[in-house]
Amino acid sequence: MSKYLFFCLFCLSISSSNGFGPNDVMDIIKIAKDVAVVLAKAWNIVDPHVDFAEVPLPLIDKTESKLFGKIAVITSKLDQLADNVESVGTQTISKTLQLLPERVRLELRLSNLQDYITRTNVAYRHFRNYADKQHQYEQLTLKDFAKFAVSHDSSSVVSLLERIHAFVQPSGRSLDGGNDQGLLGLLGKSLEEVEGDMICDTKQSPQQVLYNLYSTITLTELKGYSMIQFSYMLLRLYGEGNFTTEARTMRKRYEERANTAIEIVKQSMRNSSRQLWNCDPKKHIKDETYVQVTQLIQGYVQNEVDLNPEGTCRENCAEYTYTKSHGCYKNLFCQQQKRCNGKIINCHFYDSDMWICPADPSSGRRYEYIEYENGRVLGRKQACTRGTTKVDSWWRWLFWHCSYCFCYCDEQGPNSDRYFNMRPVLANAENNSVVTGLRFVKTNRIIHIQIQEGKLQPRGNIDPETVKWKPVEDYKITDKNIQSGKDYHTMSWEKRALDLDDLEGDEGYILTGVRFKEIGSHLNFEIYLTKFDFETGKLIPQSSIWKDNPNTDSSIKNPSLRGYSNPVRLTKVRLDRPDIPIRSPSPSIPNSHPDQYIEFTYTDIDRDVAQTTVPFLDAQKVESLRPVPLSGAGVFHKGREHFGGFVAPKVITYDFSKHLKAAFPEEQIN
Repeated sequence: MSKYLFFCLFCLSISSSNGFGPNDVMDIIKIAKDVAVVLAKAWNIVDPHVDFAEVPLPLIDKTESKLFGKIAVITSKLDQLADNVESVGTQTISKTLQLLPERVRLELRLSNLQDYITRTNVAYRHFRNYADKQHQYEQLTLKDFAKFAVSHDSSSVVSLLERIHAFVQPSGRSLDGGNDQGLLGLLGKSLEEVEGDMICDTKQSPQQVLYNLYSTITLTELKGYSMIQFSYMLLRLYGEGNFTTEARTMRKRYEERANTAIEIVKQSMRNSSRQLWNCDPKKHIKDETYVQVTQLIQGYVQNEVDLNPEGTCRENCAEYTYTKSHGCYKNLFCQQQKRCNGKIINCHFYDSDMWICPADPSSGRRYEYIEYENGRVLGRKQACTRGTTKVDSWWRWLFWHCSYCFCYCDEQGPNSDRYFNMRPVLANAENNSVVTGLRFVKTNRIIHIQIQEGKLQPRGNIDPETVKWKPVEDYKITDKNIQSGKDYHTMSWEKRALDLDDLEGDEGYILTGVRFKEIGSHLNFEIYLTKFDFETGKLIPQSSIWKDNPNTDSSIKNPSLRGYSNPVRLTKVRLDRPDIPIRSPSPSIPNSHPDQYIEFTYTDIDRDVAQTTVPFLDAQKVESLRPVPLSGAGVFHKGREHFGGFVAPKVITYDFSKHLKAAFPEEQIN
């Protein structure tokens, strides 16, 4: 099994789980503080100045009930998080083990971490059971559990928490020093190598994988700390000692571990990709998982006699690099096929005589295959349902050979969908909505970028009830006052380049719109950014700006274009003899970089008779499992060698790492 396929299997295996986002991490930090406060107040129930060995049994029972009441408060708060955190976090650990088998150090740590978390959860289940049914258990049972939780035994809750923390921050290591960066740092480095595969179908970026692992560790710490504190309270209540110093020490240690973990996860998050995009679906479905530019440039057979206005055969096919069809000589084969009424480009001669299998006109193709008399076959030779047509070149006056040429036809018409929407696509800023997802759609033969939008709330939350896909503008190229170059872009042989870029806003800005625009012969992607207040979640619409990357051939020729004084020439993503992308036996992988461009072109003549326009456009929804604001977006190409691949959108999720702060400031700990 290939590495890539293995990764995709991992992605599919966790795609159905609920996501755990950055706001949940901040919720855990808040609840951690709440739990610490409740635990501190709970100590007032077991007054250190009271010798409970001398207290009458009825009062002991009453105090015990109050203490277990506090346990109920704590467990209720932890239950608020447990469902989401435990399911996603456990899967994150176990599936990452499968994903990275060659990284032995990371594998061993994840395996041991999962074991320690499982042991802590088992102890917590006992703890919950005792708390819920304390009157059904003997005091000896509760006392025995409390002693176990705080003992020096290697399996005690105290020891398990220290072992878990040792994976996050090994003892004696600084946050940025040494070769051992702890589990989160090690995982963060590994994600840099496999991030493209890890996000396949999970709708989570590599940064979110770190969120999930961190949140699982944090919840486990909270459970363990709660058990430890209540165990000391129970032991004091049952006359086993005072335990004031022990409890204070455990609280200080817990706060230190919590702060250290936050700093480490912040560092790892800063270094992790926030990009989100889609891998290929299990099954390609036209106009659902992909859309096409159709009949942009298509293979076309025409005799030389019809390629010049004089009707002569004095040249050879290669002389006709840019011409048109001037007629149909004696109604020969030209009468039996659809004529090219546009530009005819780059003709070649392969052989004089051939058999042509015509395609069903509704398929958008002209030919299924062409078999030359010399044995060369263009396309896939199979049963020809419409019957083959024999096409022979001929001699004129024994001197001139009237050859059938294989050329390329660039013809606009009702069957050629070659248009891209250029109107701005904006979220409803008046409703405080922002962009949360992207996808390509085709409506009325025009390809649009459609946005998903949702209402922004305080601290980067998105109101899930407001999330929706905004309908694209319903216009046609034939409508009144609709203009090419203004409302839409028309592709042609000369204007078929699409710029591929990742665009991201400055700090404090958030994505609120996208559009395509023309720069010379290139179609260029642009994003709309709006400043916002993170704490209140309010947009500041008057601060909105467009951002692009104008590096194109046109900016080279005109350096002052859009103020870009030192342009760098874009490099082209080259498609080597491409076949139809949905024929690929392997899933597509990203193969472009920012500052590149790709030209829409025809498929390989040997593989497909140059009948299909490639690349296709990926029409799958690019959206997070849980809606989040975005700091940017991009357009990229993915594919395999000798296949046309797909142009696809990507989103860049907002970076929440800058908002993660220590739950317990140092002055509080000291």
